[in-house]
Amino acid sequence: MQRTQKASNPPNTWHIVIFPLAAILVVAIDQFTKTWIRSSLDIGQSIPETGFFRLTHIRNSGAAFGLFQGQSELLTIVALAGIAVLLLYAFLAHRRLPFTNSVFIKIAIGLILGGTVGNLIDRLRFGYITDFVDVSIWPAFNAADSAITIGVGLFLLGTLLQHFKERKQNK
Repeated sequence: MQRTQKASNPPNTWHIVIFPLAAILVVAIDQFTKTWIRSSLDIGQSIPETGFFRLTHIRNSGAAFGLFQGQSELLTIVALAGIAVLLLYAFLAHRRLPFTNSVFIKIAIGLILGGTVGNLIDRLRFGYITDFVDVSIWPAFNAADSAITIGVGLFLLGTLLQHFKERKQNK
């Protein structure tokens, strides 16, 4: 009987690797795209030169949306602290917070971690972050910024879904 149960319910080992895999993929995509931009475009150069959506090589020595320009050391410390918190949360919180075992939350934390590491790599190597996605009405951003934003959104959505699921079960 135990064999049948094990065969019908194999352990979800991919659940274990989804968090680090998401983070590694984000870092790889982020670093590849930034390297391509730095090697293909001069600072300030855009492709196309005009239009609503462009690829523009920008150096950002601040945080998101150009805030805290020139505060690279402080932002490096904040990023390192954030990475430590994310890793602690990912590896320890699942024991106390069961909702962190959902694939949704694991992907979200992986995206946030990967984005933070991707931008930290730039900050440590160059003292600035390479931004390049230029949507005229929004400050320029990069793949790491996108991953962080999507990760936070998924985390919030996953938390809400879990909350509603628990509420429904308790009725």
